[in-house]
Amino acid sequence: MEIKRNGSRPSAKGPEDWFTGTVRIDPLFQTEAPARGAGAHVTFEPGARTAWHTHPLGQTLIVTYGLGLVQREGGPIEEIRTGDVVWFPPHEKHWHGASPLVAMSHIAIQENLNGKVVDWMEKVTDEQYGGR
Repeated sequence: MEIKRNGSRPSAKGPEDWFTGTVRIDPLFQTEAPARGAGAHVTFEPGARTAWHTHPLGQTLIVTYGLGLVQREGGPIEEIRTGDVVWFPPHEKHWHGASPLVAMSHIAIQENLNGKVVDWMEKVTDEQYGGR
């Protein structure tokens, strides 16, 4: 058994290559082989969002606060709220973030495949973000 104490893992700023706006990442867990899971609590300030990306084994988001937006490639932008759970299947191109006026936090859970949990792509433009 291993207990990760609250406050024992430092917060990190979301890298500008992967995010637009102010994003904070608080790591929760990262398992070791043979397990493959990893999770983080991610907080997006209003207007902040990820770049387009995929996950080799999919991703689950559990919204813990606020009002957010999600979109899969070719689909509409959809609102997500506290308590919503979102599943992105493996290799589905998507983005997620806060709404323009309200912050959003979620727990992101994904598994690694050969040491990789995400493939980052181009940033979501202001036009794409505002295209609801």
